[in-house]
Formats: sequence, C-alpha cells, structure tokens
Amino acid sequence: MNLFQVILGIYEGFWITAVVTMLGLLYAVPFALLAGVLQHFSTGPTRWVVTGIIEFWRSSPVIVLLYAFYYSLPTFGIYLSAIGVGSMVLGLNIGGYGSQSVRAALQSLSRGQSEAGLALGLGRFQVLRFVELPQAIAAMIPTFINQAIQLIKGTSLVSLLTLTDMTFRAKEIAQVSYNPVAVYSGLLLSYLVICYPVTILGRHMEKSTTKGRGGHNDF
Repeated sequence: MNLFQVILGIYEGFWITAVVTMLGLLYAVPFALLAGVLQHFSTGPTRWVVTGIIEFWRSSPVIVLLYAFYYSLPTFGIYLSAIGVGSMVLGLNIGGYGSQSVRAALQSLSRGQSEAGLALGLGRFQVLRFVELPQAIAAMIPTFINQAIQLIKGTSLVSLLTLTDMTFRAKEIAQVSYNPVAVYSGLLLSYLVICYPVTILGRHMEKSTTKGRGGHNDF
C-alpha cells in the first residue's frame, strides 16, 4: 500500500474521531466556564470542593479514567457506550485545564470594572455576564484553541476502548500491510491535516477579537 492508500484507509475512522471531538467539546466548554467561574468567586468549603473536582479531572491519567469508567461503571448498574465514556473523559479532562484559563482571565481583569458596573445598578451576575466574561473569553481564545487541538489528538486514546477511530484503523492497516513506517507516518499526516486548520482558525479569531477590543480592557 502506498501512502495515499494508507491515508484513505485511516480516514475511514474519521467519523468516530469527529464525533468524540464534538461531544468532548460539549463537555469541556461548559465545564471549563462553570468550574473556572465558581473557583474564582467561591470561598471556603465551596472553593475546596470545586478545586477538588477540577484537580480530579485535570490530574488523573486519561488512560486510567477511560478504563475505570468503561469497565467499572457497569458494576454499579451504569452503562455508557464507548463513545459516551471517551467523549466524557476527554472533555472533562480538557475542561479541567480550561477552567484554569477561565479563572486566570477573570483574575487578570481590573477590579474597578466590576465596581463600576455595580455602581451603575447592575447585579453581580449581570456584571459577570456583560462586563467580565466577554473580556475574559476574548483573552482565553488562544488557550481554548490549543486545548481543542489537544482534544482532537487525545481522541486517539479511544482506540483502547475498541472504537474504530483513525488510530484504530491505522493499527488494523499496519497489521495487514506489514509497513508500520508508512502507516504511522500517514496517521501523523492525517492528524496534522485536521489540526492545522483549527490553528489557523484560532489565529484568525484571536486577531478579530483583539481588533474588536481595540487593544483596551477598560470598562
């Protein structure tokens, strides 16, 4: 098999890779925003609980989490598909890292902005929604794009759950072609083709956001 044929064979698993990525984002983005905001504003025991949840997903090995949830949950009567487990574990793991970007972005904002919003009669949630989060999200775009790319690459681990993603297809092709150099070179190229456009999109979004803010963070 030549390299072109190898890549075509690998892309037969693209659908699984794409589905796990999209479902993973549905876990990662809300979790990152909610956990980051709660960690920033909460104090005492609530902050300890939020931090503990974040650190569980951020610090635990993804491979261990995949096996633990896929093979252990049925013991408790909870049955999730391999796609469900893979997208949840990868999404919450990436979301754990993303939450720290949210927290750091909120902390970087001037306290005077929230005080000005409150002085104008806005509620605390309104200040967060209309003043702080828009600026924080703009600052987080580069990090979020990087984490989206990490999520795409992380989908290769779902092959351990016997999902026929691109990595699983590469393993199958390597077993029958006896040409691992061409197969895994094709796999690397396949992920590059997927991830590089996301990088370009991220740069475009970053420039657009920076231009829209005019380089200022003043309220």
